[in-house]
Amino acid sequence: MRSGRARLDAAVVQGFYDRMRAVAPAAYGAIERDRADDPGRPFADTACGRLAGSLDPAGLRALGMWAHHWCMRFYDDDTRVGLRLVREIAARPGLGWSVDEVRWLLDRSYAAGPAAAHRFTLPVAAAAELPPGALPEGVATDDWRRLLAG
Repeated sequence: MRSGRARLDAAVVQGFYDRMRAVAPAAYGAIERDRADDPGRPFADTACGRLAGSLDPAGLRALGMWAHHWCMRFYDDDTRVGLRLVREIAARPGLGWSVDEVRWLLDRSYAAGPAAAHRFTLPVAAAAELPPGALPEGVATDDWRRLLAG
């Protein structure tokens, strides 16, 4: 992880990838359908919105992690639909993000670099749900907010 933070256990990270792999085919298909559709449609009426609405909180976290990872790896003008999906998931309270999930999201965001302008959208929202002091020392939401601001 960045800034001297301890790495996540490999089994934990593999678990994240396994969960994301389970939602990836449906997520990719929904994103592709939404790219070809009207971008002004209400989110609930889009393929991504219907997929998100069909998932329990654990599935929605996996979908958010997959979309975040996908957008960070392939950041370009063609990620608008994926970024909308990330923003919509970030706006949903009560998903029950774990400390390890937030740390993984943050690490992926740092790895993406400044070209990915929205790289902290989901990690900041997820971190806001954690109890105070849940993140390792030196990893504070305020630090991310400063990064978002400029």
